Amino acid sequence: MAITISFAFFIFAILAKTNKRNQKTKVMLQLNVKNETSRLRAVVLGTALSNGPTPTIEEAYDPKSLEHIKAGTYPVEADMIKEMEAFNAVFQKYDVKVFRPQIIENYNQIFARDIGFVIDDIFVKANILPDRERELDAIQYVIDQIDPKKVVRPPEEVHIEGGDVMPWNDYIFIGTYKGSDYKDYITARTNMQGVNYIKELFPNKIVKEFDLVKSKIEPRDNALHLDCCFQPVGTNKGIIYKSGFREEADYMFLVNLFGKENLFHIEREEMYHMNSNVFSIAPDVVVSEKNFTRLNNWLRENGFTVEEIPYAEIAKQEGLLRCSTLPLIRD
Repeated sequence: MAITISFAFFIFAILAKTNKRNQKTKVMLQLNVKNETSRLRAVVLGTALSNGPTPTIEEAYDPKSLEHIKAGTYPVEADMIKEMEAFNAVFQKYDVKVFRPQIIENYNQIFARDIGFVIDDIFVKANILPDRERELDAIQYVIDQIDPKKVVRPPEEVHIEGGDVMPWNDYIFIGTYKGSDYKDYITARTNMQGVNYIKELFPNKIVKEFDLVKSKIEPRDNALHLDCCFQPVGTNKGIIYKSGFREEADYMFLVNLFGKENLFHIEREEMYHMNSNVFSIAPDVVVSEKNFTRLNNWLRENGFTVEEIPYAEIAKQEGLLRCSTLPLIRD
């Protein structure tokens, strides 16, 4: 009997050591995002499954959703699932590792960009609207695959969402709202404390903030995030909406940095349809909405491969392709 017990302890000790060794050798995600366009290797893509009923007017987070709720044209789940699966199919085509959120019943989990972002090898958990905190929990299984020392959460007074944050090599571009009435705007998602937090976190980067126009009632005058009025493509080009910036100096900063000839200027209606919210899989590959005819032609004329997909239903919620993604690893 004593031999049997000793043998059992021996086996238990071996299993415990093996388990410990496996934990040590567990493959962690090696985060790396230095810009918006380098070859994508791993990404979180939101989901439209179990998206829930059409929100009430009181539940609308932005003026475009509000417009479609009132008009009875708010997107239905089946159509949004089709659009997101078309996006996923493009990722599969380019052999990108795709993570999806765990499903929360009757809950909108499309816009993964808002809940976090990666700069270099650091994952920043966004301080989002309190009602959306569960969206972070739904990707905890992904965060668990990241070195805990590389995961940070800003203090409570820091408001920041991923749609406002754009790493661009030596720069980090951040959309904000500097108006004294910041607290009155549900469409103002990143404050100056958020900008300063990123400056402290990345002292070797040039952090440039952009003061964006906001509206609670007119989506054509509301740059919800920076990617609603600007986004780099390729290595030296960009898509821009001049009237999305409250100060002309902010617009001119980008014109001087990229060169006016390298910027595709979108019109007010194109901004409304989210033309600047495309998504880059590589410096020469851009995923775009199939109805963005003028933009898609310009991209092709400038040497880009354009992967066109339908995304017009999701766009009714004032978010598009970039908004639906959270890149984890780029070359």
